Formats: sequence, structure tokens, C-alpha cells
Amino acid sequence: MKKVILVAGATGNLGMRIVSYLSQKNAEIRVIVRSESEAQKIKMLETLGADIYITDHWNLSELTIACQGVSCVISALAGLREVIIDAQKVLLDAAIAANVPRFIPSDFSLDFTKFFYGENRNLDLRREFHEYLDKTSISSTSIMNGAFTDMLTDQMPLILIKQKLILYWGDADHKWGFTTIDNTAEYTANVAMDAVTPRYLRIAGDLISPREVKIVANEVFGPKFRLFRPGGKWLLGMLIKITRKLSPGKNELYPAWQGMQYMHNLIDERANIDKTDNDRYPEIQWKTVKDVLTDYQSKTL
Repeated sequence: MKKVILVAGATGNLGMRIVSYLSQKNAEIRVIVRSESEAQKIKMLETLGADIYITDHWNLSELTIACQGVSCVISALAGLREVIIDAQKVLLDAAIAANVPRFIPSDFSLDFTKFFYGENRNLDLRREFHEYLDKTSISSTSIMNGAFTDMLTDQMPLILIKQKLILYWGDADHKWGFTTIDNTAEYTANVAMDAVTPRYLRIAGDLISPREVKIVANEVFGPKFRLFRPGGKWLLGMLIKITRKLSPGKNELYPAWQGMQYMHNLIDERANIDKTDNDRYPEIQWKTVKDVLTDYQSKTL
């Protein structure tokens, strides 16, 4: 008998990939999409074999109907309070009302359980949702994947290719955890199909320091990359406060200071990953930072 897996946020980058991997596992896939979602993305989900449940109001009654007979609900929702707290709470309540046994919240990030309120706005929202989630009876599993490796070639200013610089804050030998969006999606699909999983699973496609990133960049893009350290954790923290005051971006998911705040957490010793749960699903081929940079280089030639 096929397992029925419901995915919310399936029109997003991560959500779409989760659906793709679930389709390879012979799962019966349901996705909840809002009525205003892009028609092209809905067609892509249908091509992957997903049954589409369109919601006009995102309320308890609509979502409870979609959750009937579901084995696991995956939330890949992305947004601020109205999404991570408000919309995700309704989704969770619907899963409980429909007697869904398992729930995977939208926690795809570094391990925010090691930090405190006020250190990262977006992580604070996940922490607040957890306070609600952990008071329920549903079995839940959070997947912590560190930073997305894909951001190294786009949004995260760590590797400055034109300038031949590896820009870092703090300790050049402090290892950061990186996981690709694709690996995260594949792992999530495995967790959803798994009968029993722990409350937290921590993964990293690569554990690598800025000094090691420099070596990799020299191998992929050519020599002469050098390390550039503007300052330590304290200075970065001050820059975050100044940037946040000058450009608050309250309604933006990733304003400039939010990316800086995430970097501030990554260089913190509390973000250290002592042991991963990568080997739980041995069929996954983990992509390293070097793999991602090599793919990027081949596409830009």
C-alpha cells in the first residue's frame, strides 16, 4: 500500500524538489496550493504525479479535508510570521484533526535550538512555532541542514570569484555546515517515507572552514585566492545593528542584515556540528562545496 505524503509549499524551490524525490519513491503525493499559485508550477507538480488540492482560504476545514488519509505532512513553507507561525499553525491543526501521525515542520536551516531569542529574526519564528508544535501529540521531525551550499555561488558573499577572495568573519579554521537544496530535499523525502524518525535530524553535505574553502576555490577556479578577514564576531554584530537600523526591511524575508545575521550564527561555536545523521539513508550521494563550485564553473564556461 502506497504511503500518502502531503507537501505544503510545493511550488517553492525546496518543495518542488521534495515532490520530485517522493515521486521516485512510489509515494502517493498530495500538494496544497493557493488559488493564486502560478499555473506553470501547478502543471509541473501534476507532471510529477502529485494530486493538487487548491485552497481559497487556507482555513482549518479546507486543509483537514486535504489531510485525510495522509501518512506524513511536510511543510516547506517559506515566509515571515504570517506564514511560519500563522499559516503553519493552521496546517498543523488540520493534520492533527485528520489524525495524521507525522509532521515535518519548515525548519530547514542551521540548528536554531542552540541559540536564543533575539539573535536571528527568521530563526526566532521557527523557535516560536516549535513551542506550539511541541505541546501537541503529533510525532514531528525537524531537519537541520546548516546553510544551503547553493548560496555560495549567489547570495552568500563568502567566495568572491572576481576579486579572488574568500571573505570570512572570525576564525579561518572554524568549520561550517553546508548542504545543497537537492540533498536536503532527498533527505526530507526519505524521512517522510520512514516509519519512525527522531525529533531532530542534523545533516551536512560538507563540513568546511574558510581556509579549506580557499584551497577548493584555487582548485576549481585557478590559483591566487586569498583569505580576507574584515573582523571578528563583535564587529559583524555591530554592522548588523547599524544595517538593521538604516534599512529595517521588516516585510522582507531576506533583507541585507538578515543574511549578515545568519553569517553571525554560522561563525558562532554553538553552530558546531559534532555528528551528522547523514548515514541514516546510505543511498544519498552527498554533494560537497567542491562539487557545487565545479558544477557552477562548468555552467559559466
